Amino acid sequence: MSKILAPIVLFTYNRPLHTQQILNSLAENLEAKDSILYIFCDGTKENVDADGLFKINKVRDICKNENRFKKVIITYQNKNKGLANSIIDGVTQVVNSYGKVIVLEDDLILSKFFLSYMNDALDRYETNLSVGQIGSCNFFACGKKYPNYFFVPLPDCLGWATWKDRWRFFNSNVDELKEKLENNESKKNIFNAYGSYNFTEMLEQQKEGKVDSWAIRWQAVCVLNGWLTLYPNPSMTNHIESEEATHANLNIIPPISIKKPNFNTIDVNEIDLVIKAFKLGYSGKGNYFGKEKRKYKKERIKKIVKLFIPPIVFVLWRKIFK
Repeated sequence: MSKILAPIVLFTYNRPLHTQQILNSLAENLEAKDSILYIFCDGTKENVDADGLFKINKVRDICKNENRFKKVIITYQNKNKGLANSIIDGVTQVVNSYGKVIVLEDDLILSKFFLSYMNDALDRYETNLSVGQIGSCNFFACGKKYPNYFFVPLPDCLGWATWKDRWRFFNSNVDELKEKLENNESKKNIFNAYGSYNFTEMLEQQKEGKVDSWAIRWQAVCVLNGWLTLYPNPSMTNHIESEEATHANLNIIPPISIKKPNFNTIDVNEIDLVIKAFKLGYSGKGNYFGKEKRKYKKERIKKIVKLFIPPIVFVLWRKIFK
């Protein structure tokens, strides 16, 4: 692994407990003491109440007292930029200075081997322009059945990394992205996780101002450029469930890496076994181990049985096996 470690960018706002948790788990990584950490603290919204202001100031106090890294550089925003603009601007600023970047939001818990994995992968695939991003949250293909590393066509926003020459293609213009996807059915199918999730609807919501997501636009950029994202097995991050989350409150807690990975270079292509689990995962029908969830499996079996046996027999069968 290169001795030049990638800078880490952390985005925070008004969740003190989350901020402290991610800083603690990040600091447990051996590379933390030699890494530069950039923290972007978003500003207050209009008409913020006393409790909201207290939480924002508490987050800033936590960040100001952080000293477990080689250097901590904090940006305090005077006004609220929102998550999407904060990430787009912050990532652009740091990656343009260093050529590579590791990106975190405050609602993650990390493996203590997260930085080792990220820095190794950034160095290992830096010159392979088929790789657009390094991902870390594997919620669909964990376990011995799958390889230690693999590539899939959609990027990860739950702890990720990329390079300056890839990020420069980021496009915030939703109309342009939608038009390009609509004109390429193959790319559009990939963008929608091979038909297992309707991300096109989310892109439309972005256009209508119903959501404000940098990630859906970055996903479109990655797909349109034909880039793949590297994922580890098991996962290197977990998502903290939060009722305070602006855009998501889904708790994603796949098995997380507890032992140092063995790093190796793999071919940059898709593996059928992984893609099958990938589609199950994005459809919501699969678990972290690429297996169909029990309730969906039972529904599928019932449909098959109903096609081939008389109705009265099916009723009796359903009562027996319900």
